[in-house]
Amino acid sequence: MRYKIFILISLALLTLAGCTPAPAAELSAPAEAASAPTETPAAEAATEAPAAMSESGLPEVNPLEVTGDIIVAGSSTVYPLTEAMAERFADEGYAGNITIDSIGSGAGFERFCVAGESDISNASRPIKDSEVESCAAIGRTPIEFRVGTDALAVVVSPEADWVESVTMEELVVLFSTATTWADVNPDWPAEPIQRFIPGTDSGTFDYFVEAVFGEDEEPILSAANTQLSEDDNVLVQGVEGSKYAIGFFGYAYYQENAELLKILAVDGVEASAENVDNNSYPLARPLFIYSDATVMAEKPQVAAYINFYLSFVNEEIVRVGYFPSSAAALETAKANFLAAIGQ
Repeated sequence: MRYKIFILISLALLTLAGCTPAPAAELSAPAEAASAPTETPAAEAATEAPAAMSESGLPEVNPLEVTGDIIVAGSSTVYPLTEAMAERFADEGYAGNITIDSIGSGAGFERFCVAGESDISNASRPIKDSEVESCAAIGRTPIEFRVGTDALAVVVSPEADWVESVTMEELVVLFSTATTWADVNPDWPAEPIQRFIPGTDSGTFDYFVEAVFGEDEEPILSAANTQLSEDDNVLVQGVEGSKYAIGFFGYAYYQENAELLKILAVDGVEASAENVDNNSYPLARPLFIYSDATVMAEKPQVAAYINFYLSFVNEEIVRVGYFPSSAAALETAKANFLAAIGQ
């Protein structure tokens, strides 16, 4: 999926469509990723004239004064949130172009850390050590910004009236060896299970495999009647279209299609703001964006957009369909930003 947001310089002609909502989890990236370089061009520039601080605790940014293009790629889960923030940035006066590609967390890190083509990488999982090493090879040090929390949604058709909740143990069987629903629970119908899951480049796939299978992806990839797609809308349509289907994806895509799907509780715990916040929902996970201090120095519009993102994300995230990250996690993200610009 590839989208571009073109902002016309004439504000009178500016019209942008709205976007859908999304949730959040805990910070757990490698130490190298979470800390900015001690001396960078961004730091040197920032020491000359400290900017006035806004109520968010970050330097004030005026989108009307920001020019230049921004390239973002990565997680399909983070995509709706990043798109919403880009639209608000444009609505408030930004007159450049923001390109946002929804290609999965892994593919996003490849574009950021190997090809060096993107300025910001959306991710629904922390960056891996191997990806940090790839970034280092092209002179980039990825900086982690926690922007929210997602509750991964396990969904079925509304016609699946035999199931309201599943255990983590049942998820293992449902997405691996079971052929029919009755193979998981004898009270369920002896009908073939149809599975719709994110592609292997997706951070959602990585997270589910780690949480449910302990990082062993072979069982889920070997399961019969399984369709993989990097496009969450394809998964929504697949589950909605079959009484005996099951799938999983980010909460925002469930919320956008809540009339077509039924979300299942996991271990008897519903995916709600309260249960995500108190960590009782078993499939809650963090949402991130990543950038690099040198990129932010060479392209001030990238730094301005990240500043704007961190300043106002909590005003948009619930509307998009996700949950705010903890106050401590957001403060860490802001501290990472200030370190990257030398403040």
